[in-house]
Amino acid sequence: MNKWDQRYSSKGFVYGTEPNDFLAEQAHRIPAGACLSLADGEGRNGVYLASLGYKVTSVDSSEVGLAKARQLAEQKGVELYTVHRDLADFQFEPSSFAGIVSIFCHLPPALRKEVYRKSVSALQPGGVLILEGYTPEQLSKGTGGPPTLDLLLSIDQLKQDLDGLDFLVAQETERDIQEGNLHTGIGSVAQVVAVKR
Repeated sequence: MNKWDQRYSSKGFVYGTEPNDFLAEQAHRIPAGACLSLADGEGRNGVYLASLGYKVTSVDSSEVGLAKARQLAEQKGVELYTVHRDLADFQFEPSSFAGIVSIFCHLPPALRKEVYRKSVSALQPGGVLILEGYTPEQLSKGTGGPPTLDLLLSIDQLKQDLDGLDFLVAQETERDIQEGNLHTGIGSVAQVVAVKR
């Protein structure tokens, strides 16, 4: 059992069932079509996108999380296609998605660069990527996120990793995050909305 299977094995939804606030604010920018939700866990973001009419693929390394994602989709009356795979092994088909969502998907630097390079390729022209993740300033806050610096994100890094996209939003900010038991309080985040040229 990996650490994410362990984390998601509790009865409730660890990060809640509501979508990430930033995603909910920005999802209208994604053109109609297929969406990919990276590291979608228990499915709150993928299910939300499906409720807006997108055809959603949720990929995650935790089968326990994805089982709860399917349960949530059923409760909400939407369809969700789940893929149990580590992002290192996920096949990103070029030009196949109108939207890609990366919400608190924290990866080691080499894998992060690879996943975001492949994400850019997997977007259709005019497709939109929406991303939120914790910045290094989050380390001192104790309100969620990875405990190690190399997993955290900066806008400068993201602009390099997401070369080939035009940025509509690219900022580091602080905001109140209330997502289940593990994201609670003021968080330092990087936020991106970017469009494939």
